[in-house]
Amino acid sequence: MKRRNAAGDRRRRKTFTFLWTAVLAIGVIVMMYYEMSALLYILATLGVTALLIVVAVSDLHHGEKQSGDAPRIDDSAAIGSGITPQLSKSK
Repeated sequence: MKRRNAAGDRRRRKTFTFLWTAVLAIGVIVMMYYEMSALLYILATLGVTALLIVVAVSDLHHGEKQSGDAPRIDDSAAIGSGITPQLSKSK
């Protein structure tokens, strides 16, 4: 029973996303047709600003801490200058 509900929820989300995208595309096309370039410019600027705020607020570093892997050591400077990295294992 849960699979049926989960599948229905996914289908509803996909349908809602598709409708939202279609409405926005039609809106942009209408604004282009009526030459509302100033409004399109403002909306595009606000959209990019919102995207940048979402990325800035997201906690990307937190997910890296919980990975369970050993911390990675950056030997890029040693590799770039031809120096043998101090912390790497010899073969």
